[in-house]
This record gives sequence, C-alpha cells and structure tokens, in this order.
Amino acid sequence: NDMKRIFRILNKTADNSRLNEMDRYTQHGSTSTLMHTIAVAHYSVALARRFRIPVHKRELIRGALLHDYFLYDWHEKHPDNRMHGFTHASKALKNADKDFLLNRLERDIIEKHMFPLTVKPPTTREGWIVCLVDKGCSLMETFGKDPYWELRNELKTKYGDLYKKLKEHEGNEIKKV
Repeated sequence: NDMKRIFRILNKTADNSRLNEMDRYTQHGSTSTLMHTIAVAHYSVALARRFRIPVHKRELIRGALLHDYFLYDWHEKHPDNRMHGFTHASKALKNADKDFLLNRLERDIIEKHMFPLTVKPPTTREGWIVCLVDKGCSLMETFGKDPYWELRNELKTKYGDLYKKLKEHEGNEIKKV
C-alpha cells in the first residue's frame, strides 16, 4: 500500500529531523508546508503509478517530503523572503543536507523542484514528477478549500501517533539518516 509506505517514511523522517517544524508555516492558502509536502509525496507516487513510470519510490517520497524543507515563514515581510520562489529550493537543500544523508535522486528533487524559476531543470524522472506535482498542489492549495482533508483525516485516524508527533513543535534531536 502506497499510503502505508509514505507514512512509514514520513515517520522515520520526522524522528530524525526538524520536519515537524514545517507544520508551523503556511505554504499556500491555509495549507501548512508540512501538509503540502505530504500531499506532494502522495500525488507524486500516485502519478508514477497511474502512468506506470518506473521510479525509486523511497527517494521519490523522501525528496517530496523534503523539497520545501526551508523552515521559515516566507509570508513574513523580510528582505530575505522577497525572492523566495527563486531561492527556497537551495535553502531547503542546505537544511536537508544538515539533517540527512541525501543521495543523488533526493538532491535532484529538492534542488530543482522550482524549475523554471530555478535555471537548472530536474535530471531525473523523480525530480520531474515532484516538480510537476508541486505546481498542481500549489494551485489546489491556492484556489481550493481544504484540498487535503481526506489525506489529513487518514493520517489522523489510521496513524494517530504519527499525527501527534508531527503536531509537536519541540526540538527533535537531529541524527543524519
């Protein structure tokens, strides 16, 4: 089951990182950055499965979960936030590099998901999938009303302990995984 795998990887990722901090920040509309990345992981796996695109699922999921690991509120009026669309991918990669041992596929996903705002396009199938799904999710978040209520409900009801862990904003001990 793809959802089970996504939530298993999400759980392991949250254990060893600052991932739960992403729940503090709004991405688009009323969607948190954390929920946005969970949705991007879910729809990326679904797209690959629907079109029978051969992918490395673990890397696809981890890259999707970490693609917006920039860890700040980009809506705040601050000079550093003015170019967020152009710069946050490199900030996310820098943060992810601090907390994780990333492989080439995961780095490609994180670093290049904002193409064409970033000059370099993705070089992997996984990178292209997250790049495209990220744009679709952003549109749903901006124009939809609570677009991920089903996904959030599944996380709450089937994976309650994980949901609670993600809602805790205490600092986790960071161990590179």
